[in-house]
Amino acid sequence: MAGVASIGTMIDNPRSPRVRAVAKLAKRDHRADTGLFLVEGPQSVGEALAWRPDLVVDLFATPVALDRHPALASAARGADIDVEYVTDQVLDAMADTVTPQGVIAVCRMFPTALKDVFGAAPRLVAILEEVRDPGNAGTIIRAADAAGADAVILSGRSVDPFNPKVVRSTTGSLFHVPVTTGVELADVVDRAREAGVRVIAADIRGEDLLAARRAGVLDSPTAWLFGNEARGLTDEARALAERAITVPIYGRAESMNLATAASVCLYESAFALRP
Repeated sequence: MAGVASIGTMIDNPRSPRVRAVAKLAKRDHRADTGLFLVEGPQSVGEALAWRPDLVVDLFATPVALDRHPALASAARGADIDVEYVTDQVLDAMADTVTPQGVIAVCRMFPTALKDVFGAAPRLVAILEEVRDPGNAGTIIRAADAAGADAVILSGRSVDPFNPKVVRSTTGSLFHVPVTTGVELADVVDRAREAGVRVIAADIRGEDLLAARRAGVLDSPTAWLFGNEARGLTDEARALAERAITVPIYGRAESMNLATAASVCLYESAFALRP
């Protein structure tokens, strides 16, 4: 990516090599080749500028969007990051969304090493094993951030956390909580145990969540293990956990959405870990 230009320049050719290079970041292999990813929308871009401006490589906006969100321009100036004006057609060509909101940033990927996650003595961690849906993964990252979790780990063949749909679903939380990817579950569990963190599987065959909380199960540092949306955890993955806990269903619902169940589990731990 080339360096950004001063406000006032206008990119107006949606077929230019630069615009195409940005658009290609929607593909995992191109992200892997460049080490860059897309951040779309004023909320997520604003969080990137507020919390990790060092990661922002390029910042694009339509004049109308920048007028509508003057705080973004102010934050960019404060971080010494130039904004490039683009036409609506150019932004449409760059964006992964059908109806983009007028602002896009290109950022450097910043995965956290597994050893650093557990070397920081975490109290609450979310492990996503074979979680494939970008919306679920992004929502869990957002919930983990809200619950005060210390990290989110995506193991196995889980979705890429820098996938544009994941990034949008986090609504900026990706820039608040350390995220680890490309690791195997057995290695994660080993690191957790070495750090004194209990691994608990969220599984329908487990004990009742509220009963476990009353028994003090959640009072110590915990890494919650969440499985695939359709299949849950394999027997092998479940066996790696110290115990299994289920979120009880009191109504007539057949099941709970993964992200919803994960949010409940993470917040139960957050409540238990606070006086």
